[in-house]
Amino acid sequence: MSARGAIENVLNRYSIAYDENDMAEMADTFTEDAVLSMRIADGDLIGPFEGKAGVMKLMTDSLAGQTDQRRHVTTNIVVRKETDDSAVVSSYLTLISVKDGAATVLSTARYEDELRREDDGAWRFTKRHIQLDLPY
Repeated sequence: MSARGAIENVLNRYSIAYDENDMAEMADTFTEDAVLSMRIADGDLIGPFEGKAGVMKLMTDSLAGQTDQRRHVTTNIVVRKETDDSAVVSSYLTLISVKDGAATVLSTARYEDELRREDDGAWRFTKRHIQLDLPY
């Protein structure tokens, strides 16, 4: 698989893992020293959440409060910079909620990611910033 294909797989594995509540799979998309932050609209910076454990606590806590089925749709993936073992990637998120027989767009967002290819050959997030356009 090409580096670009492997990088795109990480973005999509993250989305599907969140939607399917597969925290082991999601954890495997982050490096041990990963950092995640987010901002909702023009609000204050949330985070950073540092280390895989900190990022995963945020994800687990977020899922615990959900009563709907989420679908994270990642599109417009642009690899802005790539070396043999690192990449900078931008993409869009459309966040959909499925509940009571209806699908509703909750928000859109932009992901700004940095990834690293680790010793096992797998690409993982080292930094992920989520810029949500709307609160939900």
